Amino acid sequence: MKKFIIIIFVLVLLFIGIIVSKNVLAKKNQIGIKEIEKIENYINQIYLEREIVGDSLPCFENLNEANEKWIWEVVKKNLEDDKITYEELQKKEKELFGENFEKEFPKDGTDYLTYNKEENHYEAIPSEMDNQGSFFLLNKIEKVQDGFEVNIIEYLEDYSEMDYIIIQNLNKEEISRTSSSNEEEAIEIVKRNIDKFTNKKILLKYKNEKLTVQKVYM
Repeated sequence: MKKFIIIIFVLVLLFIGIIVSKNVLAKKNQIGIKEIEKIENYINQIYLEREIVGDSLPCFENLNEANEKWIWEVVKKNLEDDKITYEELQKKEKELFGENFEKEFPKDGTDYLTYNKEENHYEAIPSEMDNQGSFFLLNKIEKVQDGFEVNIIEYLEDYSEMDYIIIQNLNKEEISRTSSSNEEEAIEIVKRNIDKFTNKKILLKYKNEKLTVQKVYM
């Protein structure tokens, strides 16, 4: 019972820490908390595990010229079902990337969204994962015409050790270590060592309360 109470207490502290962090970010950038949550949720939708695509969020000037594997893996990540028709795929593309997205999913499928000819649908193939996770931290958000310019800090968490998490930059250089269940501590480590991590800027368009990525750059 005592152990259960301690776990609840730790979770409450973590939740409070996240709320406080978002309030600080909101005040710093003069942007509402709800807007920050929308931005964070959308970036989570398009941010992938580095081991799957090589770059969790690749740089591009034009979305239609972005890395195709990343594009279709983003679509796969956001499917509600492992089986989907071509028409449903097209709808999901527009939902994630907006009406100006022009790429067409290959009708013969890919290695990770294969075509089942007998049933005339596409099947999502699970990606193999190792003991490393890819993460981002919202750093700065600036309102621009029709959207936001968002600066993120990218980092990795290595879970190969039993008792702690190794915080790494994208070059897999160890920056610090933290206890295995304290994500807020990991975030604080990243904040204290921002100059050791990769920064990226994301241009997001905001229309009809929907966000779509337009550009990613250093």
